[in-house]
Amino acid sequence: MKTHTFNVDEIEGQMLNQLLISAVSPRPIALVSSIDDSGKVNLSPFSFFNIFSFNPPILIFSPSRRSRDNTTKHTYENVLQVPQVSISIVNYAMGHQIALASNRFPKEVNEFEKAGLTPIKSNVVAPPYVGEAPVSFECIVDQVLSLGNEAGSGNLVISKIVKIHINDSCYCNDNLVDLEKLDLIGRMGGSYYCSTRSESRFEIKNPETPIGIGFDQLPKHALGSDVLTGNILGKLASIAQVPSQESLEICRVNPEIEIIFEQKELEEKINLLHHKIKDLIKKEQFEEALCCLFLIQ
Repeated sequence: MKTHTFNVDEIEGQMLNQLLISAVSPRPIALVSSIDDSGKVNLSPFSFFNIFSFNPPILIFSPSRRSRDNTTKHTYENVLQVPQVSISIVNYAMGHQIALASNRFPKEVNEFEKAGLTPIKSNVVAPPYVGEAPVSFECIVDQVLSLGNEAGSGNLVISKIVKIHINDSCYCNDNLVDLEKLDLIGRMGGSYYCSTRSESRFEIKNPETPIGIGFDQLPKHALGSDVLTGNILGKLASIAQVPSQESLEICRVNPEIEIIFEQKELEEKINLLHHKIKDLIKKEQFEEALCCLFLIQ
């Protein structure tokens, strides 16, 4: 496989930024409310954000220095004065309002008002959270870690969650949230976003115990296949056991398989067999697919 390789210290800053935010995506979005020592509230979105621990429960976001003029953001300045934040999660319905809140307004401007969002008084911390958000966290800032003084340098705001607010519309009685009703969006490169709607989601289950047989146990012809993708082979390699001889014999006398083995050329047999396996995977007939794979070793 051909690759383009870059020396990071030879890439111009803005180009490196675009390369990284396109390659490392999608990213969840934190809508952060902060407050300065005079009581002035700021609201700003950040996609350099995630959860990094649940014991203690820690969220980290990074208000980086601006790449154009190396200035710092109001959020960064605020948390140094008042080490508290409210972090709200962003869903599809709020998308364009978040874009408004991201504008570089003067410090005296209230982003809640500009973006048409509702500030809700927090229970523990001073900054309000966003009423329209499906989930919000009240946090105490544990540490602010500067990663440098140059343009584009990050400032990690390490925040400990002390209160969680979940909108009733997406809360489940088993102390979980309904993914469909959350309807979250993620940040990608350029001006693109993605969503967690059902048509965009897919499930990859963790291999069941006992542990799957692994790629190294699959027949060699499978590993170089133009038909069987890594995802397909991953599903087969997650099955716990190699097919028994009895299972292989039952598979071999299947009329659809017998037709394949009537082919004289080995490459043609393998190609047809791989397409058959691909069809079986689509039907979620994984055991049958694995048996077909082991008919030629």
